[in-house]
Parts: sequence; structure tokens; C-alpha cells
Amino acid sequence: MDGKGQAAVSENFLTLSFRRFAGWLDEHVRWDHLPTPVAVATLEGLRSTLREENLFDTGGGPDPTVAPMVPDDPRWDGARSPDGSHNDRQRPAMGMAGMRFGRNVPIPHTWPEPDTRVMTPNPRTVSRRLLTRETFQPATILNVLAAAWLQFEVHDWFSHGRNDQDNPWQVALEEDDPWPQHPMTVLRTRKDPTADPSEPPTYRNTETHWWDASQVYGSDPTFEAKLRTGVDGKLILSPQGLIPIDPVSLGDVAGVAGNWWLGLALLHTVFMNEHNALCDALKHQYPDWTDDQLYDRARLINAALIAKIHTVEWTTAILENPVLQIGMRANWWGLLGQHIHDLLGRLGASEVLSGIPGSPTDQFTAPYAITEEFVAVYRMHPLIPDDYSLRSAKDDSELAAKTFPEIAGSNARPLIENLGMVDLLYSFGVAHPGAVTLHNFPRFLQEFRRQDTDVVVDLATIDILRSRERGVPRYNEFRRLLHLTPAATFEDLTPNPAWQAELREVYGDVEQVDLTVGMDAEQPPAGFGFSDTAFRIFILMASRRLKSDRFFTTDFRPEVYTQLGMDWIEKETMVSVLCRHYPDLGPVLENVHNAFAPWPRVASTPGAA
Repeated sequence: MDGKGQAAVSENFLTLSFRRFAGWLDEHVRWDHLPTPVAVATLEGLRSTLREENLFDTGGGPDPTVAPMVPDDPRWDGARSPDGSHNDRQRPAMGMAGMRFGRNVPIPHTWPEPDTRVMTPNPRTVSRRLLTRETFQPATILNVLAAAWLQFEVHDWFSHGRNDQDNPWQVALEEDDPWPQHPMTVLRTRKDPTADPSEPPTYRNTETHWWDASQVYGSDPTFEAKLRTGVDGKLILSPQGLIPIDPVSLGDVAGVAGNWWLGLALLHTVFMNEHNALCDALKHQYPDWTDDQLYDRARLINAALIAKIHTVEWTTAILENPVLQIGMRANWWGLLGQHIHDLLGRLGASEVLSGIPGSPTDQFTAPYAITEEFVAVYRMHPLIPDDYSLRSAKDDSELAAKTFPEIAGSNARPLIENLGMVDLLYSFGVAHPGAVTLHNFPRFLQEFRRQDTDVVVDLATIDILRSRERGVPRYNEFRRLLHLTPAATFEDLTPNPAWQAELREVYGDVEQVDLTVGMDAEQPPAGFGFSDTAFRIFILMASRRLKSDRFFTTDFRPEVYTQLGMDWIEKETMVSVLCRHYPDLGPVLENVHNAFAPWPRVASTPGAA
């Protein structure tokens, strides 16, 4: 064996030993009980193991039932295509809209549960007895803008599209259930008709898999064209800087008609304005650029800024733990930190030392795709409050009190027109979302009537059904497959005696506990807004969304983004974005370092309501 071969064997042995030691530490001590430097190293070892052992390809090419892939064009060398194709120039279909969801557990473990077991225990019983919000439990480390942001991002990452209209699930109900129709009917997820029947069913993502701001720009050329002015790269906005299209119609094109609400409307408006601000800055520096050139660069920069905000701001707000404050910032700037990065730039190719942006692209053990397990752990509906106090940013007086249905669908646009972006953003900034825990599912979502239809849905019931029918393992099996110790008893699952009794009554056997229920019952690590079980998928997929995308890795450079773009991404934050477009928020945000943490309330005017 030559010197290179011996070095490779030695490196592999050291890497494997490091991974195994990190796993041993986590199993016997748990990472969050370790000193911060050791915990950071342990999480790096755990991520390395997950990258090697928990990425699985479900195969398949583009969906033949959707629009064909946009044609190859030299334009896509330095721009994102509308449908996400051509990100990888050698595998142009990878990550595009219509490609299959991947998996984080071995494929043989992803068979859907038999129809009889899908209803055991009854998902509506789980919804009513374990998830129903009896008293609002706030997440005091966050504001409601953080809850809206998560849904804004989820619409970028995934959608299963329209459900199958044939053979719906029939959920039997107890006699005292007030549901309007007995039994409850829930449409099944549409399966991929091209799947091999000898393999577990697969499902397709109607959005692009990439972190490319497709919630703003769409995942197909038709939607993209509806938004563009055709002049100077800009998106269509009203003279007041608002989305001029009816929000529900916009949502229908984007696939979010059923859950459009004020929070989404605010964030779409903010980042459509940010796109146009970028176009103005680029036009000033590159006056001869065409409409497409300005649009393409503005989209690249805007998408990267959104990804950065999510990585180093939203995530560190919901995971308010010193280890994660270091770890998530290291995803972007490396363990050497932002100061060294700003001073010296990248120091070599290492993502650990200098961050993922600008490092080599790596797909690890499977072609890039959002996974069904990622979808399952991001079911965080408890973040959404039922009730909203809309307040003045000048004196904190209450302007209106609304329930969620009163700020949803077509009700969102009139509120923005009447109250204005400044007061509504302030209202979201000073209020708390719900904690992701048992007995905190929004009441309105358990009997949610889609606007202008007679369709009523219980999203808590549907959340349980979706994991079961899509072959996402139940809680204990999920933990085993993610290299975690399962709960031997209900007492192991949660320290709450009342919850232990309720879980025992509903499930009988701890092995039957659903993934969502188990994650909501867990005692999370200190400062965490969600469970350690969900976090395992997070530490794998949060960095994978960056590491697999050439526009965050090999093409994250001035030659592609422009130097203006690189500087914009580095300098701007959610606070600066809000203050640029809504300068009246400046006094409120003057001492706010993270826009997703609770904002200070302004001083009340004496005598104000």
C-alpha cells in the first residue's frame, strides 16, 4: 500500500473512531449534558454518522404527469431555474419540482402501516385526548413572527400536492364527538404511480427540493411569469408596496390556498420588496444588464439571505442553547467564527472551520432530496396561536382583537391595507407563539373550515394519519433508526405524571406511540423549542440543504452572485431588512439583535386603550 492509501485508511479509522465515540458519549451522557466544547464536537460526530447512515434514495426520475423540465440553457450556469432543475449540471433533474421525497430511515422500514393499524389507536382520539389546546402554553423565547417564518420556509421546501380523491380514509368517531359528519373523511396522500410495486410507496414533492425561495418565486415558469413585471428584473407590487394579486389566488398558484394567512402575507410582502430593492441596487451598479440578468441575481441573493436568516437567526432563536448558538453559526461561518471570516475570508475548504457556504458540494450517500422524515418532524402546528392582539407600534394600544380565522384567507389583505405593515409586524414581534408540546394544538385547526367551501378538517388527526400512511416509523422505532435509545416505559418518555397516564390510556403500549405525540411529550434540551428527537433530523438536513446546493457551495462566490450580492448577504439581517422597508420600526428594533426573539413593547401613551 502506498503512502496515500495508508493515509486514507488512517483517516477513515480516525473518522469512524470519532463517530463511534461521539455516539457513545451521546448515548451514555447525552450531548446537552456535556461541556460546551465537547458538546459541539459530539454534535459534529453525530452529524457525520447521520450523513453516512441516514440518507436513502427512493430513485425515480421527473414526474411525467407534470410540466416537462425547463430546457437546458447557459443561463442556468449562474442562475436558479424556475423548477429547480439544472442545479447539478451532471444530474439536471436532481432536486427539481416533481422529484420523489427521499428517506432518512432504511427503505425496508418505510412500508405504510396496514389499513387496520393506521386507525390504531384512532387518530381522532389522539387528537382530542392528547393534542387539544386546553390552555394556551406560550413559547416565551420566541415571537409570533418566528411561527409565521417556519410556515413561510416550509412552503419553500415541500408539498405533497393535491390528495387522492379516491378511497378516502374513514375515521370512526366516538358518540360524544361533536364533529359535523360521522365518520370523519380524510383524503389519502397521492402515491407516485411510477413506483415499483415491490418496493414501499413513494411520494413526490410538488415544490423544488432546493432552498431557493420557491415560496416567493414559485416552482414553475407559469407562476414565475405571474409575478414578474418584465422590467429591470422586478416583481409586481402595488404602489403601496403590497402584493397586488389577491392573496388567496396567489396561494392557489403556490399551492398554499388552504393555509394562507396574515403571517404568510407579511413575509411574502417583505421579501418581494427585498427582491425589488436588490434589483435597484444591481441596476445602479450594472446599468446595461437585461431584465433576466437583474432578476436572476436578485433571486440568488434574496434566496441566500433567507437561508442565512433561517440558519443563524431563526434557528438560534428557537434553539436557545449555547451549544447551538455556536453550532448553527458555524454552519454559516465555521468554528473560526464570523469575525475571522469577515477578516480573512475562507481558510481552506473545511466546512467545519470556515462554514458550508463556499465549501465543496457533497451529496454524501444519496442524491439530494427533502425527506418524508424531515416533513414529519416539521409538523409544528402548536406554534400558531388562536388569538391575536393587533397593536400600534407607536403606543402599544390595541387596534383590534382577532381570532385566527379572522386573519386567514382573504381576510389577510384588508387587515394589511387598513392597519399597515408596521403595526402588524410589531404585533407579531411582541406576541408569543405556542410551545411545541402536548395539549397545545390550535383549537381552530382541529375544526378548520377551508374558506368558501364546506370542507372541515382536523389537522391534528391528519398529522397523525400522514406519518402512518407514508411509512414514517412510530416514535420508538424512529429513535432506534436514528441511533437513539427508545423509551422503555411511558415514564421514560415524559417526566409529566399526568401525561404518562394519558399516554398509557390512549396507547396501552409505549411502542405504539406516534412520532408527533412522542416528540411533543419529550422533555426537550435546555432552551430548545422542540424535541431532541426532531433535532436529529434537523442537524442532518439543515446542513444538507446548504451542502448539496452548488449555489451555497462551489458557486457561492462573487463571480456568480456579484460582489454586491456577497456583501449584501454577509451584512444584512432580518432586523435590517425590516428597517429598510419599514423605517418606522427602527425605534422598536434599535436594540433587538434577533428579530424572532420577543421585541420590547413601546411605552404606552397615558389614557390609550
